[in-house]
Amino acid sequence: MTRLNWQEIAPDGAKALFGIYHYITHKTNLPEELVHLVFLRVSQINGCAHCIDMHSRDLRKTTSIDKITLLPVWDEVHSLFSEQERAALAWTEEVTNVSETHASDEAYTLASAYFTPKDLVDLTIAIAAMNAFNRLGAPFRLPVAATS
Repeated sequence: MTRLNWQEIAPDGAKALFGIYHYITHKTNLPEELVHLVFLRVSQINGCAHCIDMHSRDLRKTTSIDKITLLPVWDEVHSLFSEQERAALAWTEEVTNVSETHASDEAYTLASAYFTPKDLVDLTIAIAAMNAFNRLGAPFRLPVAATS
């Protein structure tokens, strides 16, 4: 079943949301690979096929396939993820699952150790924005680029 194209129906809303995406990807000091890892991890948690497909493709340009494949179990493969990435991914899971985690003090303290206050706020904006994209992409079943 074809669902609504949210970007066509609400172009001003789409423009606003893509403005946040542009801010994250062009106006912050967050490393590009880290941002895409966060975007992919949020999308995996939320089950947004379109975003998983898109961010996996983005990461394949700069990241090993092993790292992409093992992202869902990042906390079990210390050798593939830097300490900063591990802190970011822990924070990503806390913020994405905030109704369950309440953004624990432990995850906040860890993230604060690896990010400046500005970078931690930017990271949290990135997580929030991808959660918003997923909450549009999944319900409206945005298509994937994958064909086989």
